[in-house]
Amino acid sequence: MQQTDSAPAAARAIVDNVSRVIVGKTPVIEQTLAALIAQGHILVEDVPGVGKTMLAKSLAASLGCQFKRIQFTPDLLPSDITGISIYNQRTGQFEFRPGPVMAQVVLADEINRATPKTQSALLEAMEELQVSVDGATHHLEPPFIVLATQNPIEYEGTFPLPEAQLDRFLVRVSLGYPDFAEELAVIERQEQTHPIDALDAVASPADVVRLQRAAQEVYVDGLVREYIVGLTEATRSHQDVALGASPRASLGMFRMARAYALVQNRDYVIPDDVQALAHGVMGHRIILSPAARMRRLQPREVIDRLLETVPIPGAAR
Repeated sequence: MQQTDSAPAAARAIVDNVSRVIVGKTPVIEQTLAALIAQGHILVEDVPGVGKTMLAKSLAASLGCQFKRIQFTPDLLPSDITGISIYNQRTGQFEFRPGPVMAQVVLADEINRATPKTQSALLEAMEELQVSVDGATHHLEPPFIVLATQNPIEYEGTFPLPEAQLDRFLVRVSLGYPDFAEELAVIERQEQTHPIDALDAVASPADVVRLQRAAQEVYVDGLVREYIVGLTEATRSHQDVALGASPRASLGMFRMARAYALVQNRDYVIPDDVQALAHGVMGHRIILSPAARMRRLQPREVIDRLLETVPIPGAAR
């Protein structure tokens, strides 16, 4: 990829390549790629066996990026993630042994099974693209993305992510079960070998950096910007919301919308982009009131209501 004009074609090639492994989940793949282009991180929340790990592995393989998987467990220590300095008796100096977070695509598998102290070891890497160990700072190689997974059904032996860490994830996605034809296609594709074994890179880390720069040139009209802020602000005054989305949500939606428009082969953002991303960007950033939780209201229902009530730019009143 050499020119900005080829950016949408490169993005589409990545989506199509990942779709060879993750069948029938193009919208989720597009949002995942958009989060990477927007230089954000992803929380994949779904039941076991729907392809959360394969999504991360196929994305890394399609980009030719270094991939590391961290299996989060209650006994995992922060140094198991960031790395540790070890004294070398031969040289008489401490040497840094990098942890798995020093890769480009990091899968934090079942992140809610580790203690909050260990979970927080990811915060500096996610926010500042660096790791500090024993007073020394180690910068991460771009592009860098964390894909964290968690099971929303099983709560025994887990440590829920605190709101401050949830807010660090740009988008939360869910793969969901495939339909009948898609599940049949999965069986057929894995009859002999797994598609991930034959997946070749269709882009390079340098291409991803160019995609990130191209997304910064995508035009966002002032009315669309007001729509983004209007949706975020509406979460703070909703009667069923105890804590609304922060300004980081508005910034995240702005960046995601630009990247998503690029993936959709456009150099401008439309309100439909914002609506397509609203659940993924804002759903994990709002805390429902106790009364709403008693009624078993879901954040998705609140956002659906906001999408119906907040005026859309250009729509008839």
